[in-house]
Amino acid sequence: MDGNTVSAERVIAAPAPRIFALLSDAAAHPFFDGSGTVRAVRGTSEPLRLGSRFGMSMKRGLPYTTVNTVVMFEPDEVIAWQTTGLGGLIGGRIWKYELVPVEGGTHVRETWDIGQDKQRVFLRRGQMPRSTRKAMQATLDRIAALVESPA
Repeated sequence: MDGNTVSAERVIAAPAPRIFALLSDAAAHPFFDGSGTVRAVRGTSEPLRLGSRFGMSMKRGLPYTTVNTVVMFEPDEVIAWQTTGLGGLIGGRIWKYELVPVEGGTHVRETWDIGQDKQRVFLRRGQMPRSTRKAMQATLDRIAALVESPA
């Protein structure tokens, strides 16, 4: 863990607009989530934009729900949302995706930022940073599988 963040990155053999379109489609999140916790998305069927709010039905042991607010949005470059639960009593972590065109595709970095999370002291401990990085790498692999053109 680097301070309050964990990141994973890879080059995906697809253009940034194609990847960004997937990331900004809240309904697609269960299909590329590498953690196995996202079950369904509630709320918007519109493409996400700055200020959009959408809910997620989750399960990590027990089922729970989150509310997510898009806090960064630069088309084809950056999208990030802040996740809270229990009416804002818990959470505050930010999930951020940065896309940079490179030769052969797009360099994608996913970052988990707990700097504003109310549980950050607990999230820094134990296996959480390591398991989060592993899940983010799986997420990037799933994104690649969904957007890369067949050879």
